[in-house]
Amino acid sequence: MDVEAPEEPASRPDRTDQSDQSDQSDQNQHDQNQHGQSDRPGRPDRSGPSGQNGPSGPSDMGLPPRVAAELDGTVRAYWRARERQHLRDVYAGVRIKKFPEDLRMMEHLMWLSRSQAVVELGTHFGGSALWFRDRLRTLAAYGRVPPGVRVVTVDLRQDKARAALSAADPSYEDGITLVEGDVADPDTALRVRAALPAGARCLVVEDTLHTYGTTTAALRNFAPLVPVGGFFVVEDGIVDVPELRPPGMPGGVLPAVRDWLAGPDGADFRQRRDLERYGLTCHIGGWLERVRRGTAA
Repeated sequence: MDVEAPEEPASRPDRTDQSDQSDQSDQNQHDQNQHGQSDRPGRPDRSGPSGQNGPSGPSDMGLPPRVAAELDGTVRAYWRARERQHLRDVYAGVRIKKFPEDLRMMEHLMWLSRSQAVVELGTHFGGSALWFRDRLRTLAAYGRVPPGVRVVTVDLRQDKARAALSAADPSYEDGITLVEGDVADPDTALRVRAALPAGARCLVVEDTLHTYGTTTAALRNFAPLVPVGGFFVVEDGIVDVPELRPPGMPGGVLPAVRDWLAGPDGADFRQRRDLERYGLTCHIGGWLERVRRGTAA
């Protein structure tokens, strides 16, 4: 999830332009913290992802800010605090911006659907691409899927992701393909398909602009990659829930999902609200399962 600032016009999958400087500063600060460096020599570093030095001192570096569940607090207040926290979370030293509960459900779905590949629409720094790749490798280690796993992740520009991934894992290209393109362009979907292992079962995760037009285009162009029994996850339906919507977000995700499911392209999918199992999710109404292979696919 990347919902810190108003986004670019619909159909552009790069969600990072509005916050490039702040995000890059956060990532650079995290890299410094990982090496034990402080921006204020001689004083505790309180600007890293953890927000402060905890009782364990430097071992807190690289952790997200702490969120307390107050017994007399409201669920909405806790949710808001978790929303702020996840924007500063990292995986393998790279920003990931996803709720742990949502990542856990995606891990379940990869296992149940025997996904050998993940198609990610919206790369940001690449933390989630690393996470997906490592989960796929775990599935392969258990014999759940063939060993040739692959993450294909799409954004308009991949310079930041390429730099962050290279720093985290110089051999990242062994399991991750970066594609530059517009999710609204059918040619981008063709290039993604060409990058997938032959016959691979795919999980598709859409995390682009969270608008009606872009969500609809992503579903139209990339849902055909999902096999029967596989899943398409449309992220951040919370932008259409007034009580949860982050400031500046235009919305349109849930109406796009509703209209797509009601049309011929979505007739082979069903919405799985029962997969919102952990009490907190950013992806309200966005867990979609293919139940049959129709002519529209």
